[in-house]
Amino acid sequence: MRALIQRVTSASVMIGGKITGKIDKGLLILLGVSVNDTCAEADKLVEKLLKSRIFEDENGKMNLSVTDIRGELLVVSQFTLYADCRRGNRPDFMDAARPDAANALYEYFKTKLKDGGLKVECGVFGADMKVSLCNDGPVTILFDTDELKKSRKS
Repeated sequence: MRALIQRVTSASVMIGGKITGKIDKGLLILLGVSVNDTCAEADKLVEKLLKSRIFEDENGKMNLSVTDIRGELLVVSQFTLYADCRRGNRPDFMDAARPDAANALYEYFKTKLKDGGLKVECGVFGADMKVSLCNDGPVTILFDTDELKKSRKS
């Protein structure tokens, strides 16, 4: 799984002129699911996202998590995070999960986030969405569960 997160002061998603999800201070999470992902990857990603210290404390240091600040979460499915642009000019999406499998893991991911006790809003899987945000910082971080599995060498 890949999650491109953006620390935001506000964000929303609109479908057909209607807002389907809207948050104030928190994280916009663009979520991509690969053909190899399982619930284990979703669990690891949720744990990492909820604990990552990317919000500023009273001294201006990034020492607080979204959980610490009681922030809000907006989750938007984003299969294009698995674009392979190595050949030609048209991205290849063969590493992205098929829609039925991706939607099941997307729904599982949202449920696990809600279990964290924070407000969770979302887009609609597979829909043509218009996402608006006010990036805070800006702070934008890419989480990739394949990378999280690798041990860090000192």
